[in-house]
Amino acid sequence: MDEMKILANAIVLGASALGAGAAMIAGIGPGIGEGYCGGKAVEAIARQPEASGAVTRTMIIGDAIAETTGIYALVVALLLLYANPIFGSLTSALEKFGG
Repeated sequence: MDEMKILANAIVLGASALGAGAAMIAGIGPGIGEGYCGGKAVEAIARQPEASGAVTRTMIIGDAIAETTGIYALVVALLLLYANPIFGSLTSALEKFGG
């Protein structure tokens, strides 16, 4: 019976680790989006230098909004890894099983 409990906890923890890794893939999107936004802002300023203040302000606001996606992905990954209530029960089960 203990072996089944340990195996079940190990499967849940493994799935949590895989989910955290999948959540961190979402960090690619904000990087690509912010790079694209910065490139387009440079093009806009090169074409119309007198609008550089408005373009820069809009670019910074857009980048800040895009960055929240990456931060949400990081929070989800950290919750899956460290706020998982099965960690404590798994370690106690392993200690009980191991000796």
